[in-house]
Amino acid sequence: MAVVSVFLEIFRRPTIVEVMGELVLFMTPLWIAVFAGVLVGWAWRPKWANLVGRDMSDCSVSKQESPSSSSSPMSSACFASIPSLNSLKFQLPSCVSWGSDDGIQEKALSVPPAVNSDSGSSQLEGEKSSFVTGEDLQHLYRLVEEKDGGPAWIQMMDRSTPTMGYQAWRRDPETGPPQYRSRTVFEDATPELVRDFFWDDEFRMKWDDMLIHSSILEECPTTGTMVVQWVRKFPFFCSDREYLIGRRIWESGNSYYCVTKELALAYIIEAFELILGVPYSSVPRRNKPRRVDLYYSSWCIRPVESRRGDGQLTACEVLLFHHEDMGIPWELAKLGVRQGMWGAVKKIDPGLRKYQKAGAAGAPISRCAYLAQINTKVSADYLSSVENACEDSSEIEKHSSSEKQEGKNIPKLLVVGGVVLLACSLDRGLLTKAVIFGVARRFAKIGRRL
Repeated sequence: MAVVSVFLEIFRRPTIVEVMGELVLFMTPLWIAVFAGVLVGWAWRPKWANLVGRDMSDCSVSKQESPSSSSSPMSSACFASIPSLNSLKFQLPSCVSWGSDDGIQEKALSVPPAVNSDSGSSQLEGEKSSFVTGEDLQHLYRLVEEKDGGPAWIQMMDRSTPTMGYQAWRRDPETGPPQYRSRTVFEDATPELVRDFFWDDEFRMKWDDMLIHSSILEECPTTGTMVVQWVRKFPFFCSDREYLIGRRIWESGNSYYCVTKELALAYIIEAFELILGVPYSSVPRRNKPRRVDLYYSSWCIRPVESRRGDGQLTACEVLLFHHEDMGIPWELAKLGVRQGMWGAVKKIDPGLRKYQKAGAAGAPISRCAYLAQINTKVSADYLSSVENACEDSSEIEKHSSSEKQEGKNIPKLLVVGGVVLLACSLDRGLLTKAVIFGVARRFAKIGRRL
């Protein structure tokens, strides 16, 4: 209403010249503020803005030059070239035959050899042709060493049975669903047994009553990478959930790094709230079961000393890192996890013991368990280099953030001071001054976020 009254006052002027003059005087401060805001926004633009613009233009040029038959791989390469989205690359495995592996012949499964890998980063950089790459190994290793740069973990459970100990933590990141970390220690179990147990979807359906369907969609016999489809049963007030996940295992000494993540990735650029989905197109999306597009569940499995205190590494430790967006409010999901966590966890140990007895009796292994034994070996030196690089990057980030904070104070003072002088020099009432200060405050907030 205040704006309407101002315009009515202006249009009551006796001549058209006075009306135009009043409009110009009223609009000029707004245009000056907008122009100043554009200049300030351009000066404070984030680094990824130039990178995204350049890489997206490169993608469009490449798409025009490439034939239509290769548009899908080209788009994957373009998304992979954007540094800001580098940690969420989606590329197709060259070792997988798409759509032609339906008739896999049944044959006796023998223990496969592990895939040897050089400890240098060049070898892992050459693994970009799979769904789960060396970058996922590095991320999992940082999580295990608690050097991923995320918020602190809050302990939420510490329970045990005679043959199993369990601890759980939770943290709430600024964006995304709650994240969970757990440590489970199984007595009298080897890392290889636990590795095969968690990978064996066929046997999982015997002890995990939430899993009602599982199938292998694609597999790579060289690296052991799998693309699997899960359907999990949810409570009666929720529909079932479908998961399309890729997974792979790395071996370092007696430790196994098992990565499982979703294939329906979402790249989120927060400043513009732009979502670029890259789904796994072989399985069309349906209304039911509802597909989960954000899922991460990875383990580090390694031998540890038994709780009996005999100094023997006869126990197995499993560090699990898990988060997913199930499509329900996160606070409700946290309540459900807190209430049902121990009930679900305590079913694991009896299932593991049955699996252990079945293996000792010579039961044939499933296809998933067979692929779990195809691992990519990495050395401890490579993992140490990942840890050192993480420490160096954190120090550089702290130093650059302090310099950036010091450098932003001077431009911010200039903008605020200029706006104050502009408002005080114009005698157009409280409304004009309020608009000017409001625009200035909004741009100051944008600069602080950037």
